[in-house]
Amino acid sequence: MVIRHNLCYFHSLKNYYIVYYMLQKLNFKPGFNKMVTDSGGESQWVDGDFVRFRYGLPEKIGGWNQLSISGNTLPGAARAQHTWTSLKGEKYAAIGTSQGLFLYYGEAFYDITPLDTAITGADFDATSGSPTVVVNKTSHGLLDGRYVTFSSVTVPTGSGYATSDFENNTFEISNVTANTFEITMPTNSAGTTSGTGSAAIDPYVEVGPTFQTAGYGWGTSSWSDETWGTERSVGGVTLDPGFWSLDNFGQILVATINNGKTFTWNAGASSPRGNRATIMTGAPTASRLTQVSDRDRHVFHFGTETTIGDPSTQDPMFIRFSNQEDFNTYQPTATNTAGTFRVDKGNVIVGAVSGKDYTLVLTDSSAYVIQYVGPPFTFSVKQVGTNCGLIGQHALSYSNGIVFWMSGEGGFFAYDGTVKAIPCSVEDFVFTTSGDNLGINYNAGQIIYSEHNSLYNEINWFYAKSGSDQIDRCVTYNFAEQCWTTSSLARSSYADQGVFDVPYATQYNSTATPNFSIQGITAKYGASTYYAHEVGTDQVNSSGTTSIDAFIKSGDFDISSSKSALGQATGVADFRGDGEFIMSMKRFIPDFKVLTGNSKVTLLLNDYPSDTASSSPLGPFTITSTTDKVDTRARGRLLAIKIENDAVGETWRYGTLRVDIKPDGRR
Repeated sequence: MVIRHNLCYFHSLKNYYIVYYMLQKLNFKPGFNKMVTDSGGESQWVDGDFVRFRYGLPEKIGGWNQLSISGNTLPGAARAQHTWTSLKGEKYAAIGTSQGLFLYYGEAFYDITPLDTAITGADFDATSGSPTVVVNKTSHGLLDGRYVTFSSVTVPTGSGYATSDFENNTFEISNVTANTFEITMPTNSAGTTSGTGSAAIDPYVEVGPTFQTAGYGWGTSSWSDETWGTERSVGGVTLDPGFWSLDNFGQILVATINNGKTFTWNAGASSPRGNRATIMTGAPTASRLTQVSDRDRHVFHFGTETTIGDPSTQDPMFIRFSNQEDFNTYQPTATNTAGTFRVDKGNVIVGAVSGKDYTLVLTDSSAYVIQYVGPPFTFSVKQVGTNCGLIGQHALSYSNGIVFWMSGEGGFFAYDGTVKAIPCSVEDFVFTTSGDNLGINYNAGQIIYSEHNSLYNEINWFYAKSGSDQIDRCVTYNFAEQCWTTSSLARSSYADQGVFDVPYATQYNSTATPNFSIQGITAKYGASTYYAHEVGTDQVNSSGTTSIDAFIKSGDFDISSSKSALGQATGVADFRGDGEFIMSMKRFIPDFKVLTGNSKVTLLLNDYPSDTASSSPLGPFTITSTTDKVDTRARGRLLAIKIENDAVGETWRYGTLRVDIKPDGRR
């Protein structure tokens, strides 16, 4: 017999069951767990995009707005960024791309790319009514797409051009032959001329390839390991992309091209933003990276020359440091503090970062700490870790006395006086490269970029997944919450707030044409857009405003029936269950700490872990700030929830969802 009131009573031979609905909270641990199946992730979040955790609860990340009042984008892939303040209080960001070195100041970009050795003796061919000018110079040695400017110009006869049309412009060269190349002038030529005028060609310094490549490959001019135009003789070689290390010595920017020269730019000079960076005199001419030791005021060159000025003596494990307060002096004497030493555990110094009173140096296998001890030894060097090598030069960050980094051997590490591995609940997702996951592309390790977001106690690593040659993923460690998230946020460089009020970051598009003041510029090297982050709720650029499609998904819950002290099954849903019972849900009560606009809640149901989950018949459910409860009819053995939004102006911070649920039989 069945009696139906608010409760249902079922008679059984052994006991009776009291079956009724009851509200229960769905509680989750902070962070993602991608080491388990959805079924094994009960009480955990297993997937999401564009979300973070605060006080144990998930929320949509902040938006980003394009910087630059004119909507300019930078040529090439931005691979390094550094912010600092001049003695006048001027706030600068330096951005190093695969094509040059640029400043952001006062909502505008400035080109401070150093120039290479001038090529003298050029002349010009011009055609009436055309902006195309042929530059003639025997054996000029330049490559298609390189940027040049001109000096000591005598304008081509009858062309109508002024000296300023050449000397005050930068050009992308095209249609290159051994003895000629073409440029695009700001205006059409007034007449036809051949072999007239004269100039010196001032090429931009070569930074290197836009992408990191692996295999035999081909030589790539001055940044190659072998001769240009010749197939490599050895396979399994990885060509590093063109990138920079950036730091400041007081108000002076120190910029080093990977395996190249070091340059300086002085923010305290007269009309500084009209100046280009210039070579650091007295310094090594081939270094993997540089780092300023702030407290004791030395400049370190890592993976540098044993003989200054001779790039053939570059040793990837050799370290040279300047005299104190003098970055132009590197030869040690009895009266200065310049010096050298070599580390020996590993094959190459990959990266370095300054801590509170030390510099942490990471090779491809080990960790060293350099500390200032004063004359006569100046610095002490101590190995502090093994089997913890750094995967890429910018894959490390410093925050609150701790250095965090990603290892090329898989996993994440931290140094706070000792080296320790960081437990990671998304490690398989990041590092496994087989099956459906497509984890990290190890052959693009040098483009990985890490930085601290101090607004939310986060360390971000932006990386390329397997099969991709550019950054398309992010893994984030919240060291305050001790939890991990992943996202599709793709940033090729990043700078924490401090100099500026919010973080600044770059996004690279390999098919975009830069909106920048270079004549004849093309999409050959792509373009980088500069964004202010944690601003608003959307992504805003020169093309307009679009939504950030954020979501988070839980693992599966299942239930059993709670047992009474008398051995009776009460029929109350117990989320500590084992899936013994099908569950029935008639309503849920949403709970959001913050909800602007709408949010969608989907109930995902299935009977077995191998099944494809389907949403409840009446879902997904649109939730607003005034939604008290949602009525539904949902039935399944396993239940997961998904929270998302995909419209402009929406954001949310989750609370604790409650569901009205009961056991509903075993099949």
